[in-house]
Amino acid sequence: MTRILHRQIGMNLPTAVGGRGIYLFDQDGRSYIDASGGAAVSCLGHGHPDVTAAIHAQADRLAYAHTSFFTNDPAEALAERLIAGAPQGISHVYFVSGGSEAVEAALKMARQYFVELGQPQRRNIIARRQSYHGNTLGALATGGNEMRRAQFRPLLIETHHIAPCFAYRYQEPGETDKGYAARAAQALEDKILELGAETVLAFVAEPVVGATAGAVPPVADYFKHIRAICDRYGILLILDEVMCGMGRTGTLHASEQDGIAPDLMTIAKGLGGGYQPIGAVLLSERIFKAFADGSGAFQHGHTYICHPMACAAALAVQEAIVRDDLLANVRTMGAHLTRRLRERFGNHAHVGDVRGRGLLMGVELVEDRSMKTPFDPKRKVNARVKQEAMARGLVIYPGGGTIDGVRGDHVLLAPPFIIDQTAIDLVVERLGDAIDAATA
Repeated sequence: MTRILHRQIGMNLPTAVGGRGIYLFDQDGRSYIDASGGAAVSCLGHGHPDVTAAIHAQADRLAYAHTSFFTNDPAEALAERLIAGAPQGISHVYFVSGGSEAVEAALKMARQYFVELGQPQRRNIIARRQSYHGNTLGALATGGNEMRRAQFRPLLIETHHIAPCFAYRYQEPGETDKGYAARAAQALEDKILELGAETVLAFVAEPVVGATAGAVPPVADYFKHIRAICDRYGILLILDEVMCGMGRTGTLHASEQDGIAPDLMTIAKGLGGGYQPIGAVLLSERIFKAFADGSGAFQHGHTYICHPMACAAALAVQEAIVRDDLLANVRTMGAHLTRRLRERFGNHAHVGDVRGRGLLMGVELVEDRSMKTPFDPKRKVNARVKQEAMARGLVIYPGGGTIDGVRGDHVLLAPPFIIDQTAIDLVVERLGDAIDAATA
């Protein structure tokens, strides 16, 4: 009998006892291909010797020193590396312990920025429906997944949401990508004008929507429209790259492929590859300068910010990605994964869409392909696919409520950057068998 409050009470979970490369092993000796990297976390796979050595070496030197008294070498070195590869205008890093903390910090940075500028009336945050930005209260309020928000609504700050850029569900017949991109972005300007531009402080978005909608990329120049709208009204653009960033889509930052730079960016998951808990906010020079020239501090903090062991692990992860040219492998294997998924599911009766970027791919499940009709949520199809996949030695990341927080099912794939073609073929074969079994 477990004393852990697990995610779902009463589940009989296998015990993970080891991992090597793309595989995880349980206590009964079964192996599983980690085709989702947990939750798009394990970008280097498991048991990477360089990362474990870096953690061990750092533990021997210094495990912890509070940042009100000291800085530390791993944090400084990691910050230098991240800024060297950051989008234009980004100048500083704020290290935390995960994605939700990063989003909370970014929201507070946005608010303090405008207070420092003498614009305290700016309080409204706009995000998109079916987005996910974390589970702490500020992040949950910002996210647009109603299923996650519902019971906590009385505790949430007021936020505002517009329709996502979700071509499979919302692009109209005959509408061009450019036309749809402009229409979807216009929803932001409409909401800004509705609220009063002088009251809006930030727009928050995932460049590729991850957990709640299943690897939904934007179309055409959607984010260029978004950037222009934010600039027009003096609003900060916060890009949440906790899941889609740090190489997952084939470039270090997903937004590189959209040709824009944010004012604030959140990263986590692939930053440390799961070897230690770590996340970060990347902030622009103008935000840093507002703090430096104003109050002289960011009024926020956590006990474990800039944690030496976490930063040492993340630095080793990022060094391995560069040294082994793994972003090139993400692009090559991402193209192979896309091709194999479309070959396997292109005419599948219960697969409506295959989408994503790089090694972040989603498969949307439907009851009726021609009408895009979702399964009855009571059937819990995504959970059944997960169960069938696990039985076949495959770890995937399923999701429900894809359309509106209640209806819709999808499967997310986010395998380690080290995966090869043979393993991808095996992933698609096992996934296909699992979907067939779950939808039969």
